[in-house]
Amino acid sequence: MTFSMDITETDGNARTGVINTVRGEIRTPAFMPVGTAATVKAMKPETVCETGADILLGNTYHLMLRPTAERIAKLGGLHKFMNW
Repeated sequence: MTFSMDITETDGNARTGVINTVRGEIRTPAFMPVGTAATVKAMKPETVCETGADILLGNTYHLMLRPTAERIAKLGGLHKFMNW
C-alpha cells in the first residue's frame, strides 16, 4: 500500500490536506462513518454516500468473525460487499 499526503492549508498547528491512495483521495480533516460489521447502522449505502464522506471504517476483527474473509473475497472484496 502506498499513499501520499498533501497539506493544502495551515493555521498554527491545524491543517487541511488530502491523503492520496490507490483507491482515491481522502480530504482531511475527514468525516468517517463507521460500518463496524460492513454496514453503517440505520443508513442505506446511497445515504452514506450523500454525507460526502471519502472513507468508511470497517472493523477487521468483526468482519473476520462474520461473515469471514473468505466469504467477503468470494463476493468480490470488501468495497463490493459494502456497496462502497
